Amino acid sequence: MENNSIENMFCMTLGSDNVRLHEPMKKHTTFRIGGPADYYLCPHSTEELQKILQICRENKLEFFILGNGSNLLVSDKGYRGVVIQLWKNFSDIETEDNTITVKAGALLSKVAAEALEESLTGMEFASGIPGTMGGAVMMNAGAYGGEMKDIIREVTVLTREGELLTLSKEEMNFGYRTSVVKEKGYVVISAELQLRKGDREEIRKVMDELKERRVTKQPLDMPSAGSTFKRPEGYFAGKLIMDAGLRGFSVGGAQISEKHCGFVVNKGDATAADVLGLIGEVQKRVQEKFGVALEPEVKFLGEF
Repeated sequence: MENNSIENMFCMTLGSDNVRLHEPMKKHTTFRIGGPADYYLCPHSTEELQKILQICRENKLEFFILGNGSNLLVSDKGYRGVVIQLWKNFSDIETEDNTITVKAGALLSKVAAEALEESLTGMEFASGIPGTMGGAVMMNAGAYGGEMKDIIREVTVLTREGELLTLSKEEMNFGYRTSVVKEKGYVVISAELQLRKGDREEIRKVMDELKERRVTKQPLDMPSAGSTFKRPEGYFAGKLIMDAGLRGFSVGGAQISEKHCGFVVNKGDATAADVLGLIGEVQKRVQEKFGVALEPEVKFLGEF
């Protein structure tokens, strides 16, 4: 089908204000890197999302679900497919007793603030993770000893065929930075969190302490995608990189953070090729020096 017909179908489904062509992805990732996506769509509802997936299936279009773009490196060539952003339009948060029901596009920081307001504990670890609920569920995001699997009760997803499923915590098959959502390419619609009543001031104190640790130790003032590498069993990626003498090491505009060696940062003009080259050099040197294989935690989108 001709591209303008596909564009028309997307516009009829979402309204033209929510459809963009050749959208620069550097505007939508925390790395501030990435070429144009063929189509960039912002649905408001599950029904609109189902229709988008149907159009993609019928026209053999690849698609990618984007949240806050906080754990993503997009190719300099962009993405030949459909980027579907579930963020501001898809971010409702509802609380009832000890349960918070969260749409996939809600920022974790907003969910943690809601939990604090309701004196609910268990979400503190995620208060500073710069992602959305959908991405956090898919990757079983974690920090400071907590993981999403600790607080998930159930998750509603769309299959790639557009079927709605509600999965229990056990059916989510959570592992380290993975889940059945990642394994099967499902799309997270919402998640139900089971928290516990706590003392609001104690919850606030823990969140403030974790924020202080982040501000002190992480390069939050520079564009990055968070922790670049997964934690190798028995080691810390940042320490291995530091001990390999790579603090501040650069390839083009990409640099190992001088503040925290687990982060690759964009000094201002980095390309995806720079980041990929830096990741490869780090993997090579750490493997040579310590015999440890570092695996990227960052997701890659497009042709590299």
